[in-house]
Amino acid sequence: MMNEENDRYKLKLSYPASWWKNMWREALPSGNGKIGTAVYGGIKDETILMNHEDLWHLGKKDEVPDVRYTLEETRKLMTEKKYKAASWNLANTLKDKGYKTRLASRLPLGALKITMACEHAFKDYRRILNMETGEISVKWKDGPKSYERKLFVSRTDDLIAYEITSTSPSIQADVQLALHKSEAKKLIDIAPLLMEEAEEIVKPPYYYYASKNEDGTDFGAVLRVIMTNGEMKEGKEHIQLTNAGKILILVKVFLKGERHKDWERLRDELANINCDYNELLCRHEKIHRRLFHSANLKLSRNVDPRSNEELLLEAYSGEAPTSLIEKMWAYGRYLFISGTRPTGRPFGLYGLWFGDYRLMWGHNMANENIQMMYWHANVGGLIEFTPALFAYYEQMMEDFRINARRLYGCRGIFIPAGTTPGIGVPNQVVPVIMNWTGAAGWLAKHFYDYFLFSGDRSFLKKKALPFMREVALFYEDFLVQGEDGFYQIYPSVSPENTPKNHMPQNGQPLAHPMPTTINATVDFAIMKELLSHLIEGSKLVDEKATDKINYWEEMLARIPDYQINEDGAIREWMHPDFIDRYDHRHLSHIYPIFPGQEITQEDKPYLFQAFKTAVKKRLIGAQTGWSLVHMSSIYARMGDGDKALECLNVLAQSCLVNNFFTLHNDWRGMGICMDSQTAPVQLDANLGWINAVQEMLMYVSPSVVKILPALPGKWKQGEVMDLCFTTGKISFSWDTEEKVFFGKIEAQRETEIRVILPEFCKYNLQKSPIIRMVTANCLDIKLNKGEVLILQSV
Repeated sequence: MMNEENDRYKLKLSYPASWWKNMWREALPSGNGKIGTAVYGGIKDETILMNHEDLWHLGKKDEVPDVRYTLEETRKLMTEKKYKAASWNLANTLKDKGYKTRLASRLPLGALKITMACEHAFKDYRRILNMETGEISVKWKDGPKSYERKLFVSRTDDLIAYEITSTSPSIQADVQLALHKSEAKKLIDIAPLLMEEAEEIVKPPYYYYASKNEDGTDFGAVLRVIMTNGEMKEGKEHIQLTNAGKILILVKVFLKGERHKDWERLRDELANINCDYNELLCRHEKIHRRLFHSANLKLSRNVDPRSNEELLLEAYSGEAPTSLIEKMWAYGRYLFISGTRPTGRPFGLYGLWFGDYRLMWGHNMANENIQMMYWHANVGGLIEFTPALFAYYEQMMEDFRINARRLYGCRGIFIPAGTTPGIGVPNQVVPVIMNWTGAAGWLAKHFYDYFLFSGDRSFLKKKALPFMREVALFYEDFLVQGEDGFYQIYPSVSPENTPKNHMPQNGQPLAHPMPTTINATVDFAIMKELLSHLIEGSKLVDEKATDKINYWEEMLARIPDYQINEDGAIREWMHPDFIDRYDHRHLSHIYPIFPGQEITQEDKPYLFQAFKTAVKKRLIGAQTGWSLVHMSSIYARMGDGDKALECLNVLAQSCLVNNFFTLHNDWRGMGICMDSQTAPVQLDANLGWINAVQEMLMYVSPSVVKILPALPGKWKQGEVMDLCFTTGKISFSWDTEEKVFFGKIEAQRETEIRVILPEFCKYNLQKSPIIRMVTANCLDIKLNKGEVLILQSV
């Protein structure tokens, strides 16, 4: 591949990280799914923040008291229309009993710090991330000398490799390992033990670092320096390197250990490494490149050579360049494969690139955010990473059963929206979290979708269906059958909205003043999807489930129809006491369109239009980074590519910083995003961006594939390689001006599916044993495993 083409997969920055304090927010990220590094700083001082997926602290887990009696109290208050009192009943009862579970926070492992001399004012500064390899480089000129610092996190050797080179054999550098410096609050106030137990030992060419976590175990790292020429000395808390021709630094980390034993073990492992930087990179790159290129996308023929800053400057004018859209799709995939792994922890809101000791919203949130981060994986060819999501929740099933029993007196499971490893009991003790029971059902969709795309019947039988049955058990006990024979679900929350008629009249800025309602649309939508999948999956692998299937079918029949308000929009709450409020970021009530697939334009056009109206009425000033990509995916499902693209344009204007990390919201008061002075990093929008682009290019259900269902007018040509449908892969290219289309469908399993081709060109498709024409651009295909079908315009 030519160098110009390689530039398609590079982020180029002309400025160093420059956010006031907490510069890790604009760092360049590298990682192997277990260890993450964030590179930031300037020419003179560079910091490599190091993190590990399993390093957490500050959590507290209390025993959940038995307060099941509050459910009857809450419902009584709601029937008396005392909604505010009902809303706080469960939360206040837990507080009165002294319940104080606290979610854990990620703990930065440490920092590698490099200090170098500067003789002249720098020239030609550039920092670059190569997404194809996971390598970060920083380049500049200092007078007649050119310097480069490079780093990657190895997938094969499980280490951090860092190299400094120069055109002149006179590199001067000080090297240090230490606790990462917090710029939020004083570390001594947040976690005094970390500072008290921090230890650094300098014994060139090795450097030893450790501290102690609150569980009594040590964590830390060992560093080895390998020099070409020059001199190495022991300095005060650093290794001093002078007149070096080349410097290679290798770092291995440990956690949940004992420092002296782990130091010795890691030193021996580092001592046995006899290859150079390029050899280490080569063997790492083979694995990384395969993952990164499991699918590919090109929306323009030419590679855009501009830096991130230049691309953002154009985006600020109101329309992001197509190369930015394309690069963000690739970058989201890069972050995903670098920030999680199949047998590790699921991807988090900060990935593996966090620099605070008590992160704002650093937990795993299941009222949209963690789901959003996995929406793209199946179609994008990264399904192998999703088992980490399932394992995370499966490990806390006993907590979830206790929650259901003690909070609500129900069988099955109740998953709190927010969790951290090992803490699956209620923690955010407020009504908007405590009274929402839909997290488990929403997560169940990911279990079932994994089966659909993998075809793994053993997974369906042993993992997906057992999880889904526990969710259904909760609903069986929790639902109330009304006098009309239909279910009522209450308390019920539409995350994280409050009905308009229950908002404070004085305009007091409360986050969630009264979210507790009856019959939130999203709750019924999740329930309908769950029961439908349970019935379908049980028929495939469980011959003894006939009685349960009949029962679930009866439950489905008792779910009331969706309702339309006086504006022609789908009601967010299916009860007359709650009036729709459009001034909010969440779009949970659109679930039947996306992420669900219950309703389509073809099946129910009138209802479909009501959902469309509801989306259009959402106010732009109430949105966030993640809600804009959610809205983009919804518009794509509705066939409106231009509106879907507009959402990404707004996100690029408001919630994107120089390293292309997405933020929760804008902080500058520009009026196109939720107004808040805090703007935490939240990478859910980075990953949601992947899905939004994929939804514009391809709609996938178990029975239908639509190619280019929501193509923006601006994307006149492009190429997609190896996107997935449930039983195979699709590659295609198009040119709307030339009216040209070419596609290739490859069956990876036995395939029977309807394919709807774009309407901007004509096709010469003849009937054959594998094709049945439905209309001029619609065909039903039947392929055996391994067969390939070519589709081409005339």
